[in-house]
Amino acid sequence: MESIKEEIEKLKKEKRAIILAHYYVPGEVQEIADYIGDSYFLSKKARETEAEMILFAGVSFMGESAKILNPERTVLLPDAQADCPMAHMASREKIREMREKYEDLAVVCYINSTAELKTMSDVCVTSSNAVDIVKKLPNKNIFFIPDGNLGAYVAAQVPEKNIIVNEGYCPVHREIQEEDVKNARKEHPKASVLVHPECVSEVVRTADFVGSTSEIIQYACQSEEKEFLIGTEEGVLWDLEKKCPEKAFYPVKPGQCCLDMKKVTLEKVRDALKEEKYQVSLEPETMEKARRPLDKMLELGK
Repeated sequence: MESIKEEIEKLKKEKRAIILAHYYVPGEVQEIADYIGDSYFLSKKARETEAEMILFAGVSFMGESAKILNPERTVLLPDAQADCPMAHMASREKIREMREKYEDLAVVCYINSTAELKTMSDVCVTSSNAVDIVKKLPNKNIFFIPDGNLGAYVAAQVPEKNIIVNEGYCPVHREIQEEDVKNARKEHPKASVLVHPECVSEVVRTADFVGSTSEIIQYACQSEEKEFLIGTEEGVLWDLEKKCPEKAFYPVKPGQCCLDMKKVTLEKVRDALKEEKYQVSLEPETMEKARRPLDKMLELGK
């Protein structure tokens, strides 16, 4: 009898499909993926692929981005209910209000956002390229949506710009507080603290390193240190422990878990491929408008 992993491999060949997996999905799903990465890396892979079908092991906005970049290809999600709360935390009304208030405004949209929000934006960014892209924009005034914490981090790095931040947030990263970092340091005094810029400003200021998920992994792998406290979703520990088995990794706070990402299972990956269900579908006009800020991100992020 075939194992689920063997079934998935067979289906991938039959359907000429590739599997893209975010670092935050369960380790067993990352293991069967063709590419594992953060949002920026996976966006590039989605645009570059020649596969006929893309299965995106992640949440809804990731599948939308893959479809926007590949409108002619079939894009599947393993779980139609796996969503990112932060992706919805900005409004069309607020964007219009900001555009009326600031003449030279650029709306900078974190890729962790709905297709609708992308249609109203000038450029998309990820946590790994947000600072560089904002610096490259000619606009003095920036409205950063939807994540207020990442927006605050960018504002601190680019003080020459007037960055207006939105009030959105990632529920998982917001739960990590400065007191959690202090307690974790007491428990692991030799460990360096590596956090994601979606964390609140107080946590970011106390960290030894701040970076995207892929940058956290790169830093830990290249560092000569042996112990690390990780301030992001716990799914990243699978890749860290695989790449650096001689090092020790601890979550800053127990329970740093995105329940939506954990909805993605091997069984759901297999079933989505087999039945070609949960296809991402967007209106052509939405895809056309949303593609512009994504293309600009890929252009400026080089």
